[in-house]
Amino acid sequence: MATVPQPTEETRWRCTLCGNLTRFDVTRSSKVVEYVHLDLAGESTVEEREVVSETIESVRCRWCNAVDQIELVARPGVDS
Repeated sequence: MATVPQPTEETRWRCTLCGNLTRFDVTRSSKVVEYVHLDLAGESTVEEREVVSETIESVRCRWCNAVDQIELVARPGVDS
């Protein structure tokens, strides 16, 4: 399974089929360490969360449903 590149401060996603720049469904896998606090009644609250690793598996365009048609393009105002 190929991973999808994540946008940076200089780049953003763009659908190559319809040109969408703003709406995507992202499927990601994360490995996290959480500090969970249980109260005396047994209710849990996550008080700290550290993301150890994260991989974007797929990005689907919300406008045209294209999968694997997402590219990285420069953000406006960023010199190439």
